[in-house]
Amino acid sequence: MTDWKGIDATATNITCAAQDHAPQSDLSLLISIGTLLLARMNRWTKLRNWHRMHKDGEVQEEKTQVQGEEKKKDEKEKINWKEWVIDPSGEFYYGWLHVMIFPVIYNWVIIILRACFHEVAYTYLAVWLTLDYISDLVYIVDIVIKVHTGFMEQGILVRDQSRLKKRYLRSSRFRWDMASLLPTDLLYLQLGFQTPLVRVNRFLRSARLSEALDRMETRTAYPNVFRISKLMILIFILIHWNACIYFSLSNYIGFGVDEWVYPNISDPEFASMRRQYFYSFWFSTLILTTVGDTPQPQREEEYLFMIADLLIAVLVFASVVGNVSNVIMNLQNRDNVFFPNHELVKGYLHSRRITKELQGRVNSWYQHLHINKKITRENEILQQLPVTLQTAITVSVHLPTLSKVTIFQNCESSLLEELVLKLTPQVYSPGEYVCRKGDVGHEMYIIKEGKLAVVADDGVTQFAVLGEGNFFGEISILNIKGNKSGNRRTANIRSIGHSDLFSLSKEDLTDTLSEFPAAKRLLEEKGRQILTKMGMLEKTDEGEEEKEKTEDKVTRLEGSLEVLQTKLARLMAELESSARKMMRRVEHLELQTEGWEGIVAEGAWSETEEEGERNREVGDGEGEMEEEPEGERGEGDGGEEEEGVGKDVEEKK
Repeated sequence: MTDWKGIDATATNITCAAQDHAPQSDLSLLISIGTLLLARMNRWTKLRNWHRMHKDGEVQEEKTQVQGEEKKKDEKEKINWKEWVIDPSGEFYYGWLHVMIFPVIYNWVIIILRACFHEVAYTYLAVWLTLDYISDLVYIVDIVIKVHTGFMEQGILVRDQSRLKKRYLRSSRFRWDMASLLPTDLLYLQLGFQTPLVRVNRFLRSARLSEALDRMETRTAYPNVFRISKLMILIFILIHWNACIYFSLSNYIGFGVDEWVYPNISDPEFASMRRQYFYSFWFSTLILTTVGDTPQPQREEEYLFMIADLLIAVLVFASVVGNVSNVIMNLQNRDNVFFPNHELVKGYLHSRRITKELQGRVNSWYQHLHINKKITRENEILQQLPVTLQTAITVSVHLPTLSKVTIFQNCESSLLEELVLKLTPQVYSPGEYVCRKGDVGHEMYIIKEGKLAVVADDGVTQFAVLGEGNFFGEISILNIKGNKSGNRRTANIRSIGHSDLFSLSKEDLTDTLSEFPAAKRLLEEKGRQILTKMGMLEKTDEGEEEKEKTEDKVTRLEGSLEVLQTKLARLMAELESSARKMMRRVEHLELQTEGWEGIVAEGAWSETEEEGERNREVGDGEGEMEEEPEGERGEGDGGEEEEGVGKDVEEKK
């Protein structure tokens, strides 16, 4: 360790001594030297302190990282098994399905083998019993895993343990799983260990095998190879079962009785266990594949066995042919989707008698696509996926290439994602022109791979070479006002070798920018800057720009006015139709109320008559106070009664 304090003290002493003993002429020099030494020491001290602080910070960070890792380990170790739920689409469930393949296939292969080949069963009895109970233990664990396996409800994984248990216990799968674990091994005590068929109920868990194979087929990168392998495994199990039944039938009939059954096991050549199994397997393969000559059956049992095997062989042959044809069709469909149909194009070229030179160019282009696996129909392939997944895949593949374009840098990510979906891959052959000088530009190009040359009109002189990540044609698709070249190409671009490009059409860019006006203004401004650097932008007067802006405003106002006129015409038409409906309603009401006038008039007359009767009653009461002649009053009463009776008679009539 360096003694920094001693060095500081020494420097200070040197300075003081210089001031006391040095001459006046040299005093200033010594003082400056001491000052420089002190400054240098101060710098070294600061550097040392910074180094120590940096080391302390690194040590502290390491400690915090170690503590965080320990905490994570503790959290992983502290798993609450009571609330443990398995995602059926997760990796653990997928791995467990792989584990379940072994006990299921073990039971399907070994149980029938032990039941038919007794020597195999007795020789390795301890091994078989151990494997039997290991498979039973795996079956029990599988039930526990099924209880804790969640299910989807409205797109959300259900994690409620009570619901999971209730759903599984009430399902048919639980009954099948419990039936596959019934303790049928207890029958060994009565029948003996030579009857392994008591474990035949273990076959009921075969649904787990089919689920595992289906899940593996969807995840594997080589589905066609997997389908063929799965078919071969199933055929092997079928031939294995047939071989075991053949040997058992030969034992029932008698070994060596005729040529069809298994030869006599007293012969040392056919006495070993391996020879017995391999001979039976070979004989079953001959029958089920209908290949080779088999001995002629002699007994009814042999005929029945052969008939059943031939029928099964027909199904096996049909399944093999069908699966192989499906694999071939899938490969052809994949090639047709990935690459253009070469046979169709060759037929067209031959029918139109195209020159051999041009046909050779077409063939070399197709060869390049197939050899290097160049895909030119990505959009058609991804159309089967949802839009979100299409965007995610395309962004991960092509966004780095698009972001290299100068005019698209610093643009919002949503715009780039929209543009990425519009990119179209194109492949150019050696010597082929991508664009020529003076052509109208309908798209821009981004170089993904390959070399392109900017050549003169003679096609030989090269001005520049464009490589991976370069782009061209971006100015011609923006419609920037003042561009001297307009929308015309300003150079000849030719492919040196095989080149992979991405093209973005003018229409796609315009449609996308219509939804992003801010990005459109930004891109146009960047385009003007590029044209200004190139000297290709004409300077326009401010008055003309204002005039153009005014014209744009007038155009927009005219469009808005047309929209308003259309809306006003619709409203007037709706108003007229509602007025007509109202008039019809009023007329209908008038027709309904025409018969109400007589009823209203009779009601008014009855009211006036009642008022008159009341007035007469009041008048009669006042007349009693006055003395009136009885005759006149009687006549008046009688006349009123006769008139009332006459009215009643008329109303009744």
